[in-house]
Amino acid sequence: MTDKVIENNQVTIMGEIVSDFTFSHEIYGEGFYMVDVEVSRLSESSDIVPVMVSERLLNVKEDYKGAYISVTGQFRSYNRHEERKNRLVLSVFAREIEFLEEAAEGEKTNQIYLDGYICKEPIYRKTPLGREIADLLLAVNRPYGKSDYIPCICWGRNARYANSFEVGSRCAIWGRIQSREYMKKLSEDQMEKRVAYEVSVSKLELIEE
Repeated sequence: MTDKVIENNQVTIMGEIVSDFTFSHEIYGEGFYMVDVEVSRLSESSDIVPVMVSERLLNVKEDYKGAYISVTGQFRSYNRHEERKNRLVLSVFAREIEFLEEAAEGEKTNQIYLDGYICKEPIYRKTPLGREIADLLLAVNRPYGKSDYIPCICWGRNARYANSFEVGSRCAIWGRIQSREYMKKLSEDQMEKRVAYEVSVSKLELIEE
């Protein structure tokens, strides 16, 4: 049962560790830590992807900054309570970590596969330049009755297709994890820079049940 559920949420990223480890939480005596990994895009830019690592996978007291790693695991979400409301926090939950010299030529450094359910009406819109975009929120089941809520963004033909999806539809998505900076208005005269994470969709299809 567990393996079947894990198949519905698969991530592989390769990149450089660019932060120290910071303590996140502990479960049954096992400590979990966050670390940032910089993943290059095909363009010259890159994404900073937060990775959650068990202290049993790595010595979290060591400084690994600059090390190039491959991480396989799942993209997970949890609600963090902030300022009287919940904020969705996303990270890659590492199951395996491998140290590499560098990515092989042409190797995919950022890929994700999700199989889940549309849990909010798709939001379809056009940019000022006429580019079509659709936002989806996908609920991906986990063992023990839990789910991860993953924001996904579709473009062009995929956006038009996604706009026809109904809440409750089962959907498979292939793509990559991307980070995006935005300014959050805290009050009339106070703004804060934040980072949002989402799946940039390269392919999607409805699954008939």
